[in-house]
Amino acid sequence: MFLRYSSVSILGLLLLCASAWAKDSKLNTLYKDPNQLMNIRIKNLMDQMTLQEKIGQMTQIDRRAATEEIMRDYSIGSLLSGGGSVPSERATAEEWVEMVNGFQNGSLSSRLGIPMIYGIDAVHGHNNVYKATIFPHNVGLGATRDKDLVKRIGAATALEARATGIPYVFAPCIAVCRDPRWGRCYESYSEDPKIVQEMTEIIVGLQGDIPANAAKGVPHVGGNTKVAACAKHFVGDGGTTNGINENNTVAGWHELLSIHMPGYYQSIIKGVSTVMVSYSSYNGVKMHASHKLVTKFLKGTLNFRGFVISDWQGIDKITYPQHANYTHSVLYGVKAGH
Repeated sequence: MFLRYSSVSILGLLLLCASAWAKDSKLNTLYKDPNQLMNIRIKNLMDQMTLQEKIGQMTQIDRRAATEEIMRDYSIGSLLSGGGSVPSERATAEEWVEMVNGFQNGSLSSRLGIPMIYGIDAVHGHNNVYKATIFPHNVGLGATRDKDLVKRIGAATALEARATGIPYVFAPCIAVCRDPRWGRCYESYSEDPKIVQEMTEIIVGLQGDIPANAAKGVPHVGGNTKVAACAKHFVGDGGTTNGINENNTVAGWHELLSIHMPGYYQSIIKGVSTVMVSYSSYNGVKMHASHKLVTKFLKGTLNFRGFVISDWQGIDKITYPQHANYTHSVLYGVKAGH
């Protein structure tokens, strides 16, 4: 689980919740032993984490709010490049790698030495990076009906992302645009949920082919030329009333499952690593606060075992006006399951 925050939000959370801790000379490093079973390693690590470290690991901040010292001292779990957030104008791949490695060095020098994960929007190629290959938006790719093409585009995007040191992309958007007045229809493959399902093949391109014996719902990333993908925005973002962005999707349960959910069925089967929650509401309930859909349905019924991540300041938007009651928002976001 990651919560995405602006620099103002994260600094407020850290001031409230985090304090410096001493290096623990009695730390049990069993969790670092790759020969141990994964569940044993996880339990060993979790048992030794402080509340502050758990909060830090659940938090994703923009690179502009980060330093190596912040990554080390607050055990921040993830960084991202928000829109247009780059190391420098026209930064080279080498400069991106140097930046990511610097932040990673900070994370690895923390008390527990947990690596951070760096994420970036790569919704039609590695589009934040100078001289990266840019592909058509989803609306154009959906029009081709060519799932092998989108798989190859996913593979190319993954390769270019890893060339800049980035192992995680916030793609694909699998919204089903039901009203052309929605200003983000270009991010949707189609108004037809069957076509959207087919286009989730891009996940296999980004992450690699899943092993034949893979368990359903378990994330898979197949090597150092692949990235963790993110199916978004869960769920119903393309079905809001009158196409108003971030608004309310009014639909019966059957309509939600048959139109807006099929892309997630296929994404999970294909081993998608993360799912991002939508700004929109479902029948008046903010998706970021929906325990029913995020925990009970996505994690419970669909058996998704990857990370659930909030959208940019999505936690803040649980209240109106935005950020009106931040403590309430964080509480309801965590209770919802992301």
